[in-house]
This record gives sequence, C-alpha cells and structure tokens, in this order.
Amino acid sequence: MQKSRNILILILLITFASACDFQMNPEQQKMKEPIGPQSLTLSSDKISPEVLWSLGRIGETALSPDKTKLLYGITYYSIEQNKGNTELYLMDLAAAESIQLTHTSWGEYNPRWRPDGKKIGFLSAKSGSMQLWEMNPDGTGSTQISSIEGGITGFDYAPDQSKILLTAEVKLKPSTQDIYPDLPLATGRINNDLMYRHWDHWVDTYSHVFVADYNGSSISNPIDLMKDEPWETPLRPFGGMEQLQWAPDSQSLIYCARKKTGKAYSISTNADIYQYELKSGKTINLTEGMMGYDLAPVFSPDGNLLAWESMERDGYEADKVRLMVKNLSKGTVADFTEGFDQNVQSLQWSDDGSKIYFISNHHALDQLYSLTINSGTIQKITDGVHSYTGLIPAGDQLLATRMSMSSPIEIFQVDEASGKQSQLTFVNKPLLDQLTMGKVEERWIETTDGKQMLTWVIYPPHFDPNKKYPALLYCQGGPQSTVSQFWSYRWNFQMMAANDYIIVAPNRRGLPGFGQEWNEQISGDYGGQNMRDYLAAIDELAKEPFIDEDRLGAVGASYGGFSVYWLAGNHNGRFKAFIAHDGMFNLEAQYLETDEMWFVNWDLGGPYWDKDNPVTQWSYANSPHRFVQNWDAPIMVVHGELDYRIVASQGMQAFNAAVLRDIPAEYLYFPDENHWVLKPQNGILWQRRFFNWLDQWLK
Repeated sequence: MQKSRNILILILLITFASACDFQMNPEQQKMKEPIGPQSLTLSSDKISPEVLWSLGRIGETALSPDKTKLLYGITYYSIEQNKGNTELYLMDLAAAESIQLTHTSWGEYNPRWRPDGKKIGFLSAKSGSMQLWEMNPDGTGSTQISSIEGGITGFDYAPDQSKILLTAEVKLKPSTQDIYPDLPLATGRINNDLMYRHWDHWVDTYSHVFVADYNGSSISNPIDLMKDEPWETPLRPFGGMEQLQWAPDSQSLIYCARKKTGKAYSISTNADIYQYELKSGKTINLTEGMMGYDLAPVFSPDGNLLAWESMERDGYEADKVRLMVKNLSKGTVADFTEGFDQNVQSLQWSDDGSKIYFISNHHALDQLYSLTINSGTIQKITDGVHSYTGLIPAGDQLLATRMSMSSPIEIFQVDEASGKQSQLTFVNKPLLDQLTMGKVEERWIETTDGKQMLTWVIYPPHFDPNKKYPALLYCQGGPQSTVSQFWSYRWNFQMMAANDYIIVAPNRRGLPGFGQEWNEQISGDYGGQNMRDYLAAIDELAKEPFIDEDRLGAVGASYGGFSVYWLAGNHNGRFKAFIAHDGMFNLEAQYLETDEMWFVNWDLGGPYWDKDNPVTQWSYANSPHRFVQNWDAPIMVVHGELDYRIVASQGMQAFNAAVLRDIPAEYLYFPDENHWVLKPQNGILWQRRFFNWLDQWLK
C-alpha cells in the first residue's frame, strides 16, 4: 500500500536513503573507492536492468542564501558491491555549471547551507555512526561537528545560527534483556499493544527532536524536546526534515507528531503541528481540532503566517490534501483550496511572502502552481508531459526537479512569468544518448459506466505497426497513487517496452488527479468499478491491429498485486500470464496482519467479523483468495520478508494455492527486502525473472 501523500518523499527519501543503506554498515565503510558515474558503451539502444542501475539519481537540493548556487546530491550504485553512495555537487546558477564537492566511500546526506552561506552542513558516517559535518562551499575543510551516541538522522540550522535542531532515535521501552538481565541470549520480543512494528522494522526506538547550542564549529548541550514521550517526529515510516522548521526569529520551532500510542496510534491519522518555544519550554498545538494529517509546515518569511498540507478526516490517508494558512497572531485559519479539486504538496513561500508555490497533480501530470495570498487566486505555471517532484523559489525563477516516463529526475529552472522550463542538469546524458525510448501516448477510454479514463500507452522502441505485440496491463498500487509521469527503478515502463511489450497503464477509479470523487470511489469497493476500469482499458487496446489479444498479461505491486490476484480469478480468459508483487491475497488475514490499521478500517470498511456492515461484507467477499477455483493462467508471485505492510505470508498463500491447483507458478522471495526492492543485485534479479516469466508465457 504505497502512500498517495507526499510523493516527493516516496520518490526521494525511499529511493535515495533506504537504498543507500542510510545507516552505514561496516562493509560500506570499508569501500576503498567512491561509487561514481558509470562510463558505459552500450551494445544495444534498448534499456537493460544493468543500465537502469547505472543511472545517477538526483536527491535532495538546497539553495545558497544568496540564491546564486544550488547544492544537490547524486546517488550512484555499484552492482558489484551491491550498494549505493551519495556525493554532493554544487551548481553555479549563472553559468549553469556544476562541480563535485565530495569524493568519499561513506556518502554525504541531508545537505544544508549554514544561514551565513560560509559553510555547508551534511550528514556522514565517516566516523562510524551518522553525524553532522561541515565543509567550505568549495568542498574543503570537512570537519565533524557532532558526536551524538548512536548517531543522528537529520538536522537544520536556526536562522540566527545560535542553535541547531537534530533528530535522533531514542530508546524508550525496555528490551527483553532489560527486563530479564539473566537471559542475555534470549531473542523473544515482548509486546503488549499494537504498532510493535512499522513498514519494515520493529518499533524499538522513537525519533525525537533535540536542540543544541552551536558556536560555529561544534554543538553542545543537546536538549530532547520530547523527553520520555512515547511518540516520534518525523512520523514514520516516510517522514523527513520537511516535518520540522525553525521560526524566522529563531525563538521557536515547529514539528509534526501523532501523539498517540499503541492501538490508538494504529487506527488514527490525526497528526498535528506543534510549536515549541525555546525560552519558556512551552509546546503549543497549532492544529488542535483538525482531525486528519497535518504535515509539511512552512513559515512565511516574516513569521506571521504558517502554511501546511492538511487532510480533513481522521483515518483516511488518501483524503484531499488541502493548503491551509494560519495567521499566528490572530489565530485564524484559511483553506485556500476549498474550491480547488486537487491535492497540493511541496509548499514554498515566495521571498516577499505574497505567494505560495506548490506542486499539484491534474490528469496524471504533476505541475507547478502558485497561490496569491491576498486574492486567493491559484495559477498554473507549467505545462508538459512530465511530473515535478520538488521546487525551490529563487527570485523570479523556480528551481525544480522533474521526471517523466522517459527520463529520470533532473533539475530544471522555470520562469514563473512565462512558464518556460530550462534543463540545468544532464546527469545521465552519456547513457541516455545511447538509448532509444518508446513512445508514450495519452489515450482517453470510456469506462463501463460511461466515464472517460486517461490511460498511458507505452510502445516498444522501433515500434512497427505492422507487427503484433504482446501487451501488459499495468495495475497501479496505492491504491490511491496516480499513474503519473513517473520514472521507476523497478516498475519502469521503458524497460518493459524495451522487451517488446506494449504497456497499458490506466488511471482507474481510486486515483488522485481526477477529482476527489474519482479518488474516493475505490474505498469500500475493492473488486468493483476499478476492476471494470482495468478490463475496459485492456479490452479497448486489444482491438488494435498491432496488439495480439491472445498474448495479454497483467502485472502490478501492492494494490496492483491485489488487482492481479483478483483478475486471475475474474478475467474470463483474457490474460495468459500474471505477475503479482507484494499483493494482498487474503483480505481477512490482511486485516489482522498489517501495521497501519487505519488503512484497512477505511478502505475495507472495518473488520471481517462486522457482519452487519454491508461495505465490509462486500470487501471480504471480493478477496482474491475466494476466486482461486477460477485460476487458469500461469502466475508469478514476488514478496519481501521485511514487508510489514503486506506480509510475506500473503504471497506464500497465493503461490501455494496456484501449485495445489496445478497452475504453473513461480515464487520469487527476498528475505532482505521490504515493500520495494532496493538492493542493486536484487533489483536486477527481479527484472530478469520478471521478463523470463513473461517471455515464457507470452512470446
């Protein structure tokens, strides 16, 4: 169940931090040479798994205080070493030229400019644990600033440079050995409430915020602002430093937290924004009474206004993301997106505080927008077939990261007045210039209930309309995650097309970007209209003379995996092969196995034992495991043991059922991967088995 909120976090934090082993292990520290750009001469103009894992991945960006230089990270991977490494780069915006600042084997993360612009702060595990370091803007003079036991996970400078906030993991509950010191080798875990594990880890620690004094060369006296409190900030599992911010006067800071524990935490999305006053030590809840997610707060330049992303309803993680602004002196709150039927993300104030820039998805494209505070007018800034993932205001220009189905993330400069977009980085040009990408086509297809549905069709490179190709129906996860112009390092449409498949990727019911009504229809209707949407898309494309209707497959992960399992029992002979990754197979078991109970309570309607709830009973009646008797086509199942959102036993059940029914099946199991596949060699193995399976049954 991928999150529909905070797309930037999903793309950047997960891909760049987790895949790089953010908490460095001893083997990484022994690397003798940094991992850098790959100089490859390709034997084919079609993308391959090895080429995919050789591409550089742009990560976090930071603009210098004088707005003349852009700091950014690039992650490169070594297939041989099976790990990644992130280095920092600096671009002179006037010249649009970049230099590499760091050349290490331990990586540099979370880059920040010191407010005076004389130093660059970053996290590094050079000394063993992740600590705060600083260097000169030219990359010289690297010096360790912190020595926090166990390391830190994030930081930010106070605007006046007198203090630094840090985030670090804090142990608050006793381990088995703490309770029974005479059993030092015992491995059992003692749990008395829910949320004992989350996403891919057991909850043994909580992320807390610390404030430390800073003298320009070291920190001292770190104070835990949440001492002894059993909740975390940033919110796990995807929250980052966007959930914390200093006030412009450096006298307070704000942070996001869901101050609940156990069962209450597991059933609620009610995260609030808190302001901590340094002088008094007082904490104020700024979003008291607002019941959904309240995240990503940003102060106006003068500190009088606070903007943030807000969902209205508790327990609904895919609710509309509104743009809220609070006048801190008056205490009034305004919803500036009340008549704007789209989500917002990546809020940034203009330098003069008159506007808020943001990213919003409309019709599967993430574009840049602006809100003028005085008039409440929302203006679209960019157009084009692409998706923006982050932005930074820089005077009359915007600096933004952008991707598409045909290109990984690069940095662009956008002129606000004209909307002109100019590419600034060309990280992967040497490799991309050797590749031929398939055509990406937008189609609008009529659904069974008379609606129009945007469907992306991706063609093989060197497409020949006189040939007949096998086609793949791509089933999206989430379930509320748009099939936008994304570049994936696993579900890569150009990779699928390069293997001579035509990809059909519908924005079926239950996806944002097409209005809240379209998005919400899926909740309580698993196995309903959204499945008919899938079938409408593949049936329409199968009419094309260049698609072989006898060689159709269906693939997907997470909710897409559920979709594949469901379609396997309800496709009426359409498909000849299936691949399901980390999918829900048995919804009754899923209800009691998952970590975030608010999701299954909202989307399935509640527990399966609630016999008087028609929504609940419909949901569980449409569980894929109830249709196994209809399975008649080969199926490949993929699952990771560290997936605590949809546990590995879901995949095992599906595979076992197929084998017991004499359905050709394959089970690709990863003992060290979570809901994604993040290690290079596992990623390549995934691609090889993926196409081995499809080629076996569709070619």
